[in-house]
Amino acid sequence: MEKEESFADTVKTVVYAILIAVFIRTLWFEPFKIPSGSMYPTLHVGDYLFVSKYTYGYSRHSLPWSFPLFEGRIWSDEPQRGDVVVFKYPRDNRTDYIKRVIGLPGDKIKLENGRLYINGKIVERKQLEDFVIRDAMGNAERYRQYEETLPNGVKHKIMEVSDKEFCDEYQEVEVPQGMYFMMGDNRDRSDDSRVNVGFVPINNLIGKARFLFFSHNTDEAWYKPWTWPKKIRWSRLFNVIR
Repeated sequence: MEKEESFADTVKTVVYAILIAVFIRTLWFEPFKIPSGSMYPTLHVGDYLFVSKYTYGYSRHSLPWSFPLFEGRIWSDEPQRGDVVVFKYPRDNRTDYIKRVIGLPGDKIKLENGRLYINGKIVERKQLEDFVIRDAMGNAERYRQYEETLPNGVKHKIMEVSDKEFCDEYQEVEVPQGMYFMMGDNRDRSDDSRVNVGFVPINNLIGKARFLFFSHNTDEAWYKPWTWPKKIRWSRLFNVIR
């Protein structure tokens, strides 16, 4: 009898823990992993971060598996220019993407010779030291790095291969109401609103990227436990995302 009660208590504890985890992930914070380099130099492949779900309110995409519990968005709040956000890819409403908010509803966005224009004004940028990415063999890829200052004063880092790449010429568009224009900080290596993503509806926003809770070098061999401490990027742990 005691064993049956003990087993029942264990099951209840597990169920409660799952419900609490789902509650926290739905309403407060959800973890995400960075799988690609589209947000270098801000976010690196192998970064793990927390996204605040409450910042922009809630839509069906705030729920596990985008369960259609309700329509539209409740307790909605608009993102600010420069926010790094996670959203559902508009073409399938399933895949998670992370980019930076560049254009707000009504803004006019264009790129000319690699330079970003918002509402007819060029966005200031200041060149920094080159950003270097090394592959598993130690070979270095060098990129031009800049500090960009958006019209609302938000400063963040971007990087470019050059100002003559595929996405460096983009005809001016006006961001529709209820939509946002997203760009990766790795400007020449990002599938964003200039390419396949297009404008992102407010209902597709999941939350704002807040801080890193873990980061590791994905080039190191996972099957060599003695290298695991070396894989961890200790200097990036708990960094605030700006």
